[in-house]
Amino acid sequence: MAKAWALYLKKPQTTVAVVVALMAQIIFCLFWMTAYDGVLDRTDRLKVAIVNEDGESGRQIGQHLQDTLPFETALLTAEEARRQLEKRDAYLIITIPEHFSAALKDPSAKAVVRYTLNEANAQMPKGVAQSVAAKVTGELNAQASLQGTQSVLQQLNMPAGQASQTAQSVLTRAEADVTSLHPVNGLNNQMVPMMLVLGSFVGAMLMGMNVHQVSLSIGSALTRRQHFLFRLLFIGVASFVISIIGSTVIAAFGGQMEQGFVSFWLFHWLTILTFMLLAQTVLMVFGMAGMLINMALLSLQLVTSGTIVPSQMLSGTYRALAHIMPATYSVEGIMNIQFGGTDTLHDVGLLLAFSGASVLIGLAATLWKGHKNIRMQTTIG
Repeated sequence: MAKAWALYLKKPQTTVAVVVALMAQIIFCLFWMTAYDGVLDRTDRLKVAIVNEDGESGRQIGQHLQDTLPFETALLTAEEARRQLEKRDAYLIITIPEHFSAALKDPSAKAVVRYTLNEANAQMPKGVAQSVAAKVTGELNAQASLQGTQSVLQQLNMPAGQASQTAQSVLTRAEADVTSLHPVNGLNNQMVPMMLVLGSFVGAMLMGMNVHQVSLSIGSALTRRQHFLFRLLFIGVASFVISIIGSTVIAAFGGQMEQGFVSFWLFHWLTILTFMLLAQTVLMVFGMAGMLINMALLSLQLVTSGTIVPSQMLSGTYRALAHIMPATYSVEGIMNIQFGGTDTLHDVGLLLAFSGASVLIGLAATLWKGHKNIRMQTTIG
C-alpha cells in the first residue's frame, strides 16, 4: 500500500483532484453563507400592494395597513397591482372590497378581505404572504371586536341568546379570501427551476471540461478556428438533444407546463445552450483553471437566481450580481412557462444576449491566442 501512495502522489493530477474538491467546499461555503446572511432581517423589502375599492373608509384602512405592516407597501389600482404581482415586483395584493367597512360594523354580516399571491415565485415569499394574510385578518377582527363590543354595551337589555350570537359574530367579523395566482402543483414542481439551473450548469461545466481536454489532445492537428467552430456546432447539437430528453423526463413525471411542452422545451434548450456557451468560454479564456471560475459561477447563480430567496432580500452586492447572471432570467422564464406568467420574451432576449456575448468573447480569445502564438513563433524563428 505504501507503493500505491507513492505512485499516486507523484502524479500532479492527484494533488489537483484534492485542490479542486477543497476549492468546491470553500467556494460554496463562502457564497452561500455570505449571500443568505441576514436575509430574514430584510423581509421589509418585500412589497405588498393594497387595493382600495371601498371609498374613504377603505382608504383609512389602507393607510392603517401601510403604517403597521413591516413591509414596503403601496396603494395601487387593481390593474397596476396585478401587473406588479405578475412581474414579481409585488408579492401580495390586499384588496379592500366595496362595502367592506359597512360589513365590518354590521354584526349580522361578514367582511371579507381578499388576498392574492403569485405562487410562481421563490419559496420564501409565499410563506411570508400567507403569514401576512393571517396577521391582517386578525388585526381587522380586533378592530371589529372593539366596535362590536361598544355596540353591545349600548344594548345591555339584549336577550341572552341574541347577545351570545352577537358576541360570537363580533369575534370573527372579518374573513380572509386567499387566491393563488399561477398555483404550483406540489413541491416537486416548485423545485424544478432550481433543479434545472443546477443540473444544466453542472452538466455544462463537465461537458466543457471534457471537450476542452479533447481539444488540447488534438492540438495543432486543427487550427484554432476549426476548434472554435467545432465547439459551437457541438454545443448546439448537444444542447438540443439534452434539452428535449430532459423536458420529456420532466413531463413524464408529471411536470407542470402551463404554456405547453414545446414552449417549455424551447426555453430549456436556450437555458442549456446559454450555460454551455458560458462554461466553455470561461475554459477557452482561462484554460483548465476556468473550472474553478465555473464553480464560483454555479454557486453564485444558485444563490442569486431567485428560486429560494428573491433578490430583493439579498445584500446590495448579491442583488447587483443577480442582474448579470443568466440563471436569474432562466428561472424567471421557467417559472412563467411552467406555472404561468408574462414577460417571458424579455428573459429570452437576455439569455440570447448572454449567449451572443459568450460567442464573441470566445472568438476574441481564439483569435488573440492564435495571434500570440504566431508572434512567439516569429520571435523564436
